[in-house]
Amino acid sequence: MAVPDLRENPGPPESGGEKPPQEPDSVPLVEGMAPFWPDEAVESSFRAEARERGEPVVVAAPEEEAADNSDASPLPALNDLVARVPTEVRDMLDDLFRAKFVVVKRVPKKSLKG
Repeated sequence: MAVPDLRENPGPPESGGEKPPQEPDSVPLVEGMAPFWPDEAVESSFRAEARERGEPVVVAAPEEEAADNSDASPLPALNDLVARVPTEVRDMLDDLFRAKFVVVKRVPKKSLKG
């Protein structure tokens, strides 16, 4: 095993030659924490910088989702729905994607591909 030569870039003296830890590119999610989204001030400054660079900035108005009232029955409990998914599929989703089932929502039919 080769020993790295620290004479070229010794780093800060208090770190013992190691590089300081790098800042993460994003905020790590904590279980139960909502995803971090930029606030209005950050979004506004991003749009201003994009305009200065000459990029077209189009702000889309949020769509009002029409409630799909075709099925007004109450939604089943999350645990009941998860129990319907075969164990092998749940294990594979966890292995491949670290997917967790967190909420039950009704999706409008227009959002589904027909």
